[in-house]
Amino acid sequence: MKIRPYETRDEAAVIELWRECGLLRWSDPKKDIARKMKVNPEWFLVGEIDGRVMATCMLGYEGHRGWINLLGVASPYRGGGHAKELMAEAERLMRAIGCAKINLQVRSTNTEVIAFYEGLGYSTDPLIGMGKRLEAD
Repeated sequence: MKIRPYETRDEAAVIELWRECGLLRWSDPKKDIARKMKVNPEWFLVGEIDGRVMATCMLGYEGHRGWINLLGVASPYRGGGHAKELMAEAERLMRAIGCAKINLQVRSTNTEVIAFYEGLGYSTDPLIGMGKRLEAD
C-alpha cells in the first residue's frame, strides 16, 4: 500500500469508501473534505494499491491533542495490516510535531474496531464524548 496525501481526484473514491465502511452518519462528506483541505491538508491520508484508493485516515492537531478521524479500509483489503500501517504513519506524523497524545472516537457498539485499537496500545479514557453541531449538513 502506498500512503500519500489526499488529492482532489480522490473525492469520489474516498466518499464511496466512507459509505462502504459506515463512516458517514450526519455530515456531508464533500463538506468534510473541503473543511479538511483548509487545515493541514497533508494530514488527510489515503492508501492506494494499484492506483485504487482503498483506505483513508484523517489527522488533526490543535496544539494540545492529536485526533484520528475517518480511518477506513475497503473490505477486500481488510485484515492485511493496512489500517495498522496507516495508524503507524499517523503516529509518526503526530510525534514529529511534538504531539503528546492522540485521541479518537469509536462507537461503543463497534467491538471489532475497539479491539483493533486496543491491539495498537490505545485504551478507553474515563470520559464522555460530547459534541454540538454548528452547521446542519
